[in-house]
Amino acid sequence: MAKEITDANFEEIISSGMPVVVDFWAPWCGPCRMVAPIVEELAAEYEGRVVIGKVNVDDNPGVSASQSIRNIPTILFFKGGALVDKQVGAISKADLKAKVEALL
Repeated sequence: MAKEITDANFEEIISSGMPVVVDFWAPWCGPCRMVAPIVEELAAEYEGRVVIGKVNVDDNPGVSASQSIRNIPTILFFKGGALVDKQVGAISKADLKAKVEALL
């Protein structure tokens, strides 16, 4: 299951030493609901190797602003605490999986 990431725990998770994938979403966002099952599947598939989490932009405006999130869904990819890739908009499972594999 994807980890819930908030304003309070974002920095701690990003600096955990593991690769991190963060899905910025909102419950009212149609494309976000299309991507959500893919994110959950990959969270289970990569458990223990990659931290995959979700940030509800309505509930966590601080981290959304600090990461310059302007459109959702936006998926950010971190390695070694640094942003290394970004996906704005819906994405297929195969394409998202390829981006996660690139983190390993």
